[in-house]
Amino acid sequence: MTSELLNHRAEGSTTAPPLLLGPSLGTSTALWDKVAPDLSVTHRVVRWDLPGHGGSAADLIRPGATVGDLAGLVLALADSLGIERFAYAGVSLGGAVGLHLAVHHPERLSALAVICSSAHFGGSKPWEERAALVRREGLAGLAESANSRWFTPGFTVPELVADHREADPDAYAACCDALAAFDLRDRLPDITVRTLLVAGREDPATPPAHLREITDAVPGSALVEIPGASHLAPAQCPQAVLTALRTHLSGGPPW
Repeated sequence: MTSELLNHRAEGSTTAPPLLLGPSLGTSTALWDKVAPDLSVTHRVVRWDLPGHGGSAADLIRPGATVGDLAGLVLALADSLGIERFAYAGVSLGGAVGLHLAVHHPERLSALAVICSSAHFGGSKPWEERAALVRREGLAGLAESANSRWFTPGFTVPELVADHREADPDAYAACCDALAAFDLRDRLPDITVRTLLVAGREDPATPPAHLREITDAVPGSALVEIPGASHLAPAQCPQAVLTALRTHLSGGPPW
């Protein structure tokens, strides 16, 4: 395993409270382009790229990887920046990383927001099949269907679709391996950090029921459902995501 760090982009004052932002599979730090600058007014915002995505090296991940491996890379990044404790928000696979951190490294988190994600991703078989497909054929075919998986009809973010197409197939497949093996449902009641769940009402990948399941199990957590949002809510409905995150990070009341 290489000693390189995840590619990241930092914004805001280095003395402000730190906030790490995690991406979904197939995207990059660009997922947060419409949200991060506003959050950086009050926070030291650090966005990171998955291995083989954006500017992160592909060899940061190997076949058979787990969400725990990705969480370890995030902690290594935080350590390199001198960040001991931080708020965390992540989308889809990035949200799964946040749940893992909340269960296994609760002392590192000051607040958690899990966006368009799940405590499990529909069982291992679909992800094993997707990993095999990508290892065999690359990402061009999957990138063609990205809009329908990520956004409501008629909406797109060309930069994110390009990120999907240009990701490293082996690293992408290893991320699929991590999703295949992920299931934290039995550990959700152990989460003690202040937790916000954000669901996109039109999300086919992680429907609101997946976020409700987490809300029902995590003590004291709150759920926000965003009308008109599909899977990549920070890109499609940035103002609604920003409002929810601001309220949560400021210690405001649950909805």
